[in-house]
Amino acid sequence: MSNQTDLKALPPPVQRVIPALRRIGWISFWTQLVLAVVAGLIFLFAILIESPAPREAARSSNVGIGPGIFFAVLGLVSLGVSIYWAYRYTRLSQQLSSVNPKLRPRRADTLQMVRRGLMVNLAGMSFTLIAAEAIGGILLAKALQYQGGASLVTGLRPQDFIQALDIFVVLANTHTIVAHFFGLLTGLWLLNWIDNQAQG
Repeated sequence: MSNQTDLKALPPPVQRVIPALRRIGWISFWTQLVLAVVAGLIFLFAILIESPAPREAARSSNVGIGPGIFFAVLGLVSLGVSIYWAYRYTRLSQQLSSVNPKLRPRRADTLQMVRRGLMVNLAGMSFTLIAAEAIGGILLAKALQYQGGASLVTGLRPQDFIQALDIFVVLANTHTIVAHFFGLLTGLWLLNWIDNQAQG
């Protein structure tokens, strides 16, 4: 009851922003967390079932996979930061519910925090898109080798063809892209909502 009384003491725009920040923060947090866990488990599974071929053979058959995996991992790390940022939105809603105006973040600070969250998601999506380009190029090269029918003549090894492991890596990277996209959507929605509430 006292919480309701405290909320009524706040300015009307702040009253409207608090539940939106809390709700969107939790939705964004849990959605991105689930997608990050699934992507992380798929990457881990792909690493664990990787064929025990010698390093030289693996390198020659997957030229460029190193940069692809590197950028995919950067995308996952950025996703971790984005998940933390979504959690901070929920903490920000608690700070905004303070009756003392000195303890309450200013509108500019709130907007700046949402903008930083957008930048994290934009950077993470950029990393995962670069990873997708690198991994997609490798899969295209493998598919073209197979289409050329050169396997009988040149004796290509099994890792020179598209395998289930390659599709796992693509799937994990796609989950990371979707998570960053969701973070961008929620951040843009929050930015627009807070801006409209301040004007209204």
